Amino acid sequence: MANDMKHAPNSAAEIARLLTELLGHPEVASHVAGDAMAGDGELLELTDPATGRVMAEFRDAGAEVVNAAADAAQEAQRIWAAKTASERGRIMFEIARQIRAHAEPLSRLESVSAGRPIRDTGGEPARMAEMFEYYAGWCDKITGDVIPVPSSHLNYTRHEPIGVVAQITPWNAPLFTCCWQVAPAIAAGNAVMLKPSELTPLSSLVVAALCERAGAPKGLVNVIAGRGASAGQKMIDHPATGLVVFVGSAQGGAAVAAAAARRMIPSILELGGKSANIVFEDADLDRAIVGAQAAIFAACGQSCVAGSRLLVQRSIHDQLLEKLAEASARIPVGLPLDTATQIGPVNNARQWDKINDMVHQAQAAGARIVTGGACPEHLRDSGGYFYAPTILGGVSQDMVIAQEEVFGPVLSVIPFEDEEEAVALANATPFGLAGAVWTRDVGRAHRMADRVRAGTFWINSYKTINVMSPFGGFGQSGYGRSSGREALAAYTTTKSVWVETAAEPVIAFGYAPG
Repeated sequence: MANDMKHAPNSAAEIARLLTELLGHPEVASHVAGDAMAGDGELLELTDPATGRVMAEFRDAGAEVVNAAADAAQEAQRIWAAKTASERGRIMFEIARQIRAHAEPLSRLESVSAGRPIRDTGGEPARMAEMFEYYAGWCDKITGDVIPVPSSHLNYTRHEPIGVVAQITPWNAPLFTCCWQVAPAIAAGNAVMLKPSELTPLSSLVVAALCERAGAPKGLVNVIAGRGASAGQKMIDHPATGLVVFVGSAQGGAAVAAAAARRMIPSILELGGKSANIVFEDADLDRAIVGAQAAIFAACGQSCVAGSRLLVQRSIHDQLLEKLAEASARIPVGLPLDTATQIGPVNNARQWDKINDMVHQAQAAGARIVTGGACPEHLRDSGGYFYAPTILGGVSQDMVIAQEEVFGPVLSVIPFEDEEEAVALANATPFGLAGAVWTRDVGRAHRMADRVRAGTFWINSYKTINVMSPFGGFGQSGYGRSSGREALAAYTTTKSVWVETAAEPVIAFGYAPG
């Protein structure tokens, strides 16, 4: 197990030091038009997930902050759109360089503030830089079409920026989701008002500052530090907002979509999942066992694509479950800055309570805890929100634990007989974000990819995601795509232009002047 006393900094002092290094000041406030702008609302606290101690405070952003951000975004968007596409691309490449140059403090800030293991966040700035590099290359390739209309007109299309985009991101991977959303939005010529979770605003504030250091206009990327019900709602309601992007729960997504619909503006929703990870008897079981651990226990299970349902063919069910439980019990759980840690704390106390309650409810419904099911013994005095990797056996698909997203390190193992039952079980939830299959049968692998309803599907693998590939879900997992070429279409609006080319065009109505 990871040492519970090793690498335990004074998180308040460490956060202040890192913010000063990255922003030039230790203040936690919204980043609007290049400056820190304090809110005037409720005092909010940032809590260290590894110790339960308060490490920073800030005021909830109110209407004044949102209005200022909207004004700044509109002005910056006009400046940004007036640049050539190649100029925008060069600036986005420079944003990527800035992220790489500040990789060490940025990854450390993400680890301390969000409770994510440094072994995960250490490589994240490079992946975030790749996002800006990928979309930098698209800036001068957003082109329209010439349509061969049956008339004397030249008809062509233009893909124009929407203008100002409101983005709302969650607490589980704040740096990743910030860059995942900002990069395609500005590549398409838009400006952004981004509201990260009030629990994890810090790395997003840094990204906004780095964008400006790279040469982006001040106000192109504004970060609002505040609650969803207050600051987030004001962003959606603001007349300048032309598109809303939300990453979070299905319940939150429904509320955001309804609020956007009242204003007759579109939304993109990247929501939760209850993904099925399917193992057939002919699979490479050792690889499948390692893959199953990565699918659910990486990021402490706090991932929308987590493989939280492991569907195992009955003939190998008991064997696989025994080996998986033994292996999972050895995964190091510990403090985020300990390089040995593979599973850090749950992000917040409310989520820890939800996870624990769902495990106990599953037990009451007939499931059994094979391993885990509580805070690891060596971390019980830490004050942090640690939860051991947990495996539940005896789960049936009608249990709540198999239908609802846990968003924690809890795996439900469910047996199946054959391919037909595996497909039926995989599709037996309202979600459709991701899924996977482990098999040596090539035909079966492609049949499963075809029949399982999911926006992303892996074969003999799990959780590989790249900015080049489209990402999004079916059903209650949302709609729209947040990466790849498809994301650019969502961040633009198409204009059709008709040019009369005939020397003497036909007059369809009225009379020519006499």
